[in-house]
Amino acid sequence: MTGNLFENSAGGRSGAGEWVTAHCDGGSRGNPGPSGYGAVITDGGGQVVARLSEFLGIQTNNFAEYSGLLAVLKWALEHGQRRVRVVSDSELMVKQMKGVYKVASPGLRPLWEEAKGLARKLDGFEMSHTLRGGNKEADKLANDAMDRGMGKGREQGTGNREQSDGTKGPREQGSAVGADAYAKPPKPGQNAPKQPRQVIEGYVKDGVVHLLEGELPDGIFVKVVRE
Repeated sequence: MTGNLFENSAGGRSGAGEWVTAHCDGGSRGNPGPSGYGAVITDGGGQVVARLSEFLGIQTNNFAEYSGLLAVLKWALEHGQRRVRVVSDSELMVKQMKGVYKVASPGLRPLWEEAKGLARKLDGFEMSHTLRGGNKEADKLANDAMDRGMGKGREQGTGNREQSDGTKGPREQGSAVGADAYAKPPKPGQNAPKQPRQVIEGYVKDGVVHLLEGELPDGIFVKVVRE
């Protein structure tokens, strides 16, 4: 699934004059829970020019996905890259950016509007969907960010963005959370607290329920209420 979004006819060749490709990913452990994004950006020859990774604090999976996209767009504009292809395993985000799906979530709409605005500043912008297997390095960078924020990596709660040159910028959003904030789930046989009921909005297409935001783990029971 590919498409050319926000192509500016007046924009000529600028910066490096070539397309860069960014694989980006975001994740949340708990949804909402400790979250982070990762992105790897390559030039036209396939050489890595930047790796981005940031812990976002407690956020949803979709918030993290959009944060990764925004980080890529901001990096491109800051570094004079005027043509960007973005590859993401978030089908929801890709279709929202293409206008196929509406953005109903009030938490995502500001991020979507910011991403559209940044993309329009480029001379060329394309976005395509891939399965998770095609986004392995970005997925690893996102998990590395979450590990750092949870105190599992070299640094605890840095919340910084790492770039390919090893430098780190100030945290743009989110907050560091100590490792003791994430209690381990009870072992089998122990009394676990009852999970609160969770309401997730979605819509039905071709007999399949599509969630507008959030994810549901396998093996749980759900109740669908028609509005």
